[in-house]
Amino acid sequence: MYHRTRHAADNPVRRDADRTRTRLHAAFASACLLAAICGVMVGRAVWHDGSRAAEATAGHRHAVTATTTAATAYVAAPRPASPPLTVAPATWHYPGHRAHTQSVPVPAGTRTGDTVEVWVDDRGDAAPAPPTTSDVAVRAVGYGTGVLSGIVLAAGALVRVCLMTVDARSARAWEAEWADVEPLWSGRLRPGQGAGDD
Repeated sequence: MYHRTRHAADNPVRRDADRTRTRLHAAFASACLLAAICGVMVGRAVWHDGSRAAEATAGHRHAVTATTTAATAYVAAPRPASPPLTVAPATWHYPGHRAHTQSVPVPAGTRTGDTVEVWVDDRGDAAPAPPTTSDVAVRAVGYGTGVLSGIVLAAGALVRVCLMTVDARSARAWEAEWADVEPLWSGRLRPGQGAGDD
């Protein structure tokens, strides 16, 4: 084992540039491992924080039954990739017998007088539904994946730049060494080495 390791280290064919490339590849592998660890840690943190926030929000959200009072209408989607929302004015009572009337999202095809489920806050005003476990999980995975991808991309770009620098230096070294070796290897005389020269 010792002789094999020493032979590999003393290998005359293995150049400094080759050793540098090996170290850079090892550094990139380490960065990928670090990225995975950081991604998992960030994802877990977002999951725990999101779960607590969702639980706190759910304590102040209430599902009530509302009755639509007019025809539905389409409004612009909140995100460009989302389909248009269907809304309709509806009325409900919460808390107690306190009446509320607001435009709320309803399924397409809802008619006047239909009943729909509406999420409201403690005052009875329409409010977004509390985040579900799936919502929290998607957010956690998104943040974790973003951190992982960011570290891997940054490390990959840095290693690529370093490898390009190493390759450029190695090419220049090869050219310089070849300029010294090629005349001897090919038998071509160098300038000033003609017949009769000392």
